[in-house]
Amino acid sequence: MAAPQSPVGSRRRLGAELRRLRAKTGLTLDDVAELMTCSTSKISRLETGKGVPKVPDVRELMRIYGVTSDTEQDMLLRLVKDGRQHGWWEPLTDGVAPERYVMDSPGRYTALENDATAVRSFDITVVHGLLQTREYATAVLTALLPQHLPAEIDRLVRLRLLRQQALRRSDPPPLELVAVLDEAVLCRPVGGPETMHAQLQHLLDVSELPTVSVLVLPFGADILRAHSGHFVLLEIPQEMGSDVVYIEGHAGEAYLDTESDVDLYQDVLSDALRHALSPDESRAELRRYQDKFAPPRKAHTP
Repeated sequence: MAAPQSPVGSRRRLGAELRRLRAKTGLTLDDVAELMTCSTSKISRLETGKGVPKVPDVRELMRIYGVTSDTEQDMLLRLVKDGRQHGWWEPLTDGVAPERYVMDSPGRYTALENDATAVRSFDITVVHGLLQTREYATAVLTALLPQHLPAEIDRLVRLRLLRQQALRRSDPPPLELVAVLDEAVLCRPVGGPETMHAQLQHLLDVSELPTVSVLVLPFGADILRAHSGHFVLLEIPQEMGSDVVYIEGHAGEAYLDTESDVDLYQDVLSDALRHALSPDESRAELRRYQDKFAPPRKAHTP
């Protein structure tokens, strides 16, 4: 299944182009805001891809930056148009209320993941969403979103399962995934023994995909910086902007895209990878835990 560039990807690419053009002129954000008679934050949001672009604004910026090439103007205006489109996930996220501490914006992460070429994560509590079964995902979301109706949970579960198609798509190439799971994830009986048994089998199956690595960080490893909490590194094509770190915490979600932040989390993940089990050892550990959650064998009656 092809994954078209998301509106967020178009906005981030447009923002990068506008930032490049402003840098060429030597103007500051304040300078441009004064020329546009708008707030500095508006220009900043356009340059970071967080604001929804409007044609009149971008036309005025092109005038300020001296963009006269028809080709460049067409490219920028096409990005404006693409940045105002709706993502394929929006029918599933529209109307689903955010919940502080867990889910600030149901569609924002999906938009970034849609544009990513690779995802690398460390999970300390539950299995990464790209690797969850329907039953496991339902149990997780029901527990984390107690204020949401069952119909909303179902929509979010469906979204999670649709995201997983990226692991098996052919055009563009499949999403690369490196998921490091703390051993605690494997022994937590999310949804009960039957759900966990099936979830562990799913991890074994998906780990056979050539672009997916599921690695276990064993209890025997020392305490690491990664143990401070779950995080995801999203590798974004350069033309769409910088890579992004996604983290969750008691203050809600955060998206970090400065070079220093990305480098820090890459280093933290590299440290976890050095202490993780090999792919074969990890699969053996998955089987060991799967056996623990296996249903008891019925006694043989002679």
